[in-house]
Amino acid sequence: MPTKNSNTQIAFRYRPVDSATGVTRKTAKRLAEHLGVDETQVIHRALRELAMRVLPQYEPDDGPLSAAQVRQIRKRIPQGTKRSIRSSLLDVEIA
Repeated sequence: MPTKNSNTQIAFRYRPVDSATGVTRKTAKRLAEHLGVDETQVIHRALRELAMRVLPQYEPDDGPLSAAQVRQIRKRIPQGTKRSIRSSLLDVEIA
């Protein structure tokens, strides 16, 4: 049987009343029942949703492209040809 590492666990305490900063155990149980999961999974799902809303979802890039990078991109794109993109998202009359 695997042993539990105490560093991977935290103490979690429910609030005595539901508020903007926490929920009661009764609310957590209702959520678990509604979602068909256990209370631990409710907590994980709530934390995941918060992480998606609050934390950046991608690593920051290295900033603007260098002149050499722009030249490399331009070499790979055919130059001198007129290109246009039609969109069906907007209903625009073409005169």
